Amino acid sequence: MTIDINADVGESFGAFSVGEDQELFKVITSANIACGFHAGDFSVMNRTVKEAKKNNLSIGAHPGFPDLQGFGRRNMIMSPEEIYEMVIYQVGALKAFCQLHHVRLRHVKPHGALYNMAAKDSSVAKAIAQATFDMEPDLILYGLCNSELIEAGKMVGLQTAQEAFADRLYDEDGQLVNRTEPNAILTTDEDIVTQVLRIVKDRQVKTKSGDSIRIHANTLCFHGDGKNVSAVVRKVRKVLEENNVRIAPLELGI
Repeated sequence: MTIDINADVGESFGAFSVGEDQELFKVITSANIACGFHAGDFSVMNRTVKEAKKNNLSIGAHPGFPDLQGFGRRNMIMSPEEIYEMVIYQVGALKAFCQLHHVRLRHVKPHGALYNMAAKDSSVAKAIAQATFDMEPDLILYGLCNSELIEAGKMVGLQTAQEAFADRLYDEDGQLVNRTEPNAILTTDEDIVTQVLRIVKDRQVKTKSGDSIRIHANTLCFHGDGKNVSAVVRKVRKVLEENNVRIAPLELGI
């Protein structure tokens, strides 16, 4: 049994520092690097690609809505054409930094509100999937398990990675509970470890109603701006490895 562990990184901006990137690089296998719209900037992108390469991580672009103040977590109304062009713009920028450092861009994972909208809205999902394919057809598209984004990726011929969240509460439809709702974010190490083991070993996740739904994840996400996130990931890795789960980046043909 193998699982990828990814985290959203490169989310600092100018003089403002966000996250624990240096510590996270030691415990994750894939890095989703912000592309300057919801977070990050050209200097942070350059530095983050360089450090991710140094730590032998699989590198992905993490495009989001142009919403620095809301950290990309607020819905924006954009046409499919605008979303397509917005993703092209951001992925292209990160790909350029990858080329600069002679490392391959491996995947694309939308951020925040864009990700959540793509999980439900087929037109948003298709725009993201098409942009990803047009940038590079052998990129892996990360999306919420059993979501519209996964289906859109398959439809255009992309390899997809079904993603589950270690620290988020799920509803009965397999969507993430909105962050504004009570207990939407798991805060204790025990709850996070329990959820991860259920997802990876049992292929199911407990919902906010207390029921369980089926889920088959290829990759686990941790939020780079989460409290003590690197220590949490380290603990999760240890527990998974004790349960004979191999931690490794995704390969083509999963």
